[in-house]
Amino acid sequence: METDQDGLALRKASEYCGIQSEFWDVFGHHHIASPSACNAIVSSLGLLPGHLDEDIQARELARWSRVADQCLVTRDATFALHLPDGHQDEILTLEVTLEGAPAATRSQVSLAGLPVIATAEFQGQKFVRKEYVFPTAFPAGYHDLVFSVAGLPPASMKLIVPPNRAYLPPFLENGGKTGGIAIALYGLRSARNWGCGDFRDLRDFCDWAAAEAHATFIALNPLHALHNREPYNTSPYLPNSIFYQNLIYLDVESINEFRYSPEAQQLFNEAETQQELAELRDSPTVQYERVQAIKLRFLKLAFQHSLHNPSPAFRAYQHEEGELLLRFATFCALDAYLHTQNPDLWLWRDWPAAYQDPTSAETREFQKEHHAGIAFHMWIQWHLNRQLASVQEHAKAAGLPIGLYHDLALATDRFGADLWSNRAFYVDGARVGSPPDDFSPQGQDWAFPPPNKYQHRDSCYQLFIESIRKTCRHGGALRIDHVMRFFRLYWIPDGCDATGGAYVRDFADDLIGILALESVRNQVLIIGEDLGTVEPNVRETLARFGILSYRLFYFERDSQGGYKPPSEYPYQALVSSTTHDLPTIAGFWINRDIEARHDAGTIDDAGYHAQLANRVHDKQKMLDALFVAGLLPETTPRVASQIPELTGELHNAIIGFLASTPSMLMVVNQEDLTKEIDQQNLPGTTWQHPNWSRKMKFTLEELHTNQTAIDFAEMFRNWLDQTGRTA
Repeated sequence: METDQDGLALRKASEYCGIQSEFWDVFGHHHIASPSACNAIVSSLGLLPGHLDEDIQARELARWSRVADQCLVTRDATFALHLPDGHQDEILTLEVTLEGAPAATRSQVSLAGLPVIATAEFQGQKFVRKEYVFPTAFPAGYHDLVFSVAGLPPASMKLIVPPNRAYLPPFLENGGKTGGIAIALYGLRSARNWGCGDFRDLRDFCDWAAAEAHATFIALNPLHALHNREPYNTSPYLPNSIFYQNLIYLDVESINEFRYSPEAQQLFNEAETQQELAELRDSPTVQYERVQAIKLRFLKLAFQHSLHNPSPAFRAYQHEEGELLLRFATFCALDAYLHTQNPDLWLWRDWPAAYQDPTSAETREFQKEHHAGIAFHMWIQWHLNRQLASVQEHAKAAGLPIGLYHDLALATDRFGADLWSNRAFYVDGARVGSPPDDFSPQGQDWAFPPPNKYQHRDSCYQLFIESIRKTCRHGGALRIDHVMRFFRLYWIPDGCDATGGAYVRDFADDLIGILALESVRNQVLIIGEDLGTVEPNVRETLARFGILSYRLFYFERDSQGGYKPPSEYPYQALVSSTTHDLPTIAGFWINRDIEARHDAGTIDDAGYHAQLANRVHDKQKMLDALFVAGLLPETTPRVASQIPELTGELHNAIIGFLASTPSMLMVVNQEDLTKEIDQQNLPGTTWQHPNWSRKMKFTLEELHTNQTAIDFAEMFRNWLDQTGRTA
């Protein structure tokens, strides 16, 4: 039975860990975090029930025993110094090595004159916290400091100084606006690809989008590495690794080693190979496993040829990527090797125990014995990196000033390479999800582990920094999936469903500051996907840092449930009609998403009929908003029920509505550009629905020759030109 003292200790521990004691959901319902949920979460963060106070004391003692923190993210030059009793009047020696500087500078400060801002006592040891203000400002960047006081261990610090705001392209300053097209790269169709869109297809699409549609960027699905196993491992938002890319996007035919390999050329020209490629191209959905298998077959032959002609550029890439690439490639090689030994072995948590540890002696021995197989996976990533860099360069030269717009997924597969490689950075005992909302009345369980914020901070956020750099390095814009993650995440303790979770706060100021710094360094515009349960301070903070909000036509409503007029959309935002998880405009109008949910069993008959009834009202409100905006001719019926499907007039009006907003960026999904009815993903389903595999309605060749496709491009181009969205 819990005592008052236990309850007080739990409340203190929950606050210490950043657990929110309460929150309001989108329905206006008030939720209180249960003691059991709080207990489970603090336990997952290493605080043991029954020893909560002692564990917190031990952590604080460790922190106060250092003269300075290991990592500090700040724009000012103010430092908190921790000094044990008897050392508060010593001389502080400070060594500063600015990023890129050839040597450190040293200065000394008398601690006696510094103000005391806090005192503490842990296990009988007394401490003071003093404040030191460095006399000059630090430039934005990553700097190394060492604080030394006689009689105390020196304390090194990584000082991260962010800029005031994230990067903004010059042509978007002072009221500039622009527009682009979002595509699912895997879904691009062409007469030459190998069954899914690849980087050569992307080059060709960029040419078309710039010349025919006057777009200024192409928004992509996350390109992260996947297992490519159907149906559970094909979501670009549940990657094997967020640091590396999916090999199915490689244009194999453009790789020199493929061209120069007699074995690869002979196999490629065989009738059986050409027949298989034709079947993969003709398939209405992407056959992930077959596409990966045939590409791997040829990549292995090409790699064998490369062994005879080693590339200095490849060696340089290996050196630059270092341990992160080594561990990813080791995972890929181990996964293939162990699955070959036992075809029923699919998950690394089922591997022999020694191989579950990337640092074990057995894993190191595997790296020695299978160095060529590991180098093969590194070589694949090298080519992916080179090809993507080439596409971005080509896109800008073709007339897309932003070029490629990348997407950083929130999740990582708990059975993937990232978790195997960096287990300490993820929390055991909980999963990430979302509380109940309009689309998921019972909440959502996304089934991946939360980040360990303390491990990230103690390592000076190196993995977080790498995730930003590697995702955006060949692009001009970066979308952050579920940007609220930087502020808080909804944790679901093991043994609970999604209704029994609680929000846990992260070190938001640190993460947003680093994001802004990397944005400026890489000259990448940042968009934060802020949909769902969003606290007011989230959008305020994003706006202050120059990070664009993400606004959807479906969701922007007034207090009466009506659609907001274009003029009420914010400037510092991206506006779009839909996302991969929501119905297309054409699908919305014929209730295709509701029918799909009912067919897949994610809603029962009562929910099905309720959603159909609500859709009738939503379509009418949408129609009313388009009339009020003056975007529909008077001949258009004013009753939505009299318009059974998305007409050309309605289609034109909705694209015009989006283009007419003052929002800085406007993006239209390719499904909405070409009036397709099926969305890319139906949330809550896997095998029940063909998620993440639908191909584009038109081939790349047909975009130039099919009159309907030409008309769609002309309509989009006209709206961009009329509303000043062309660069």
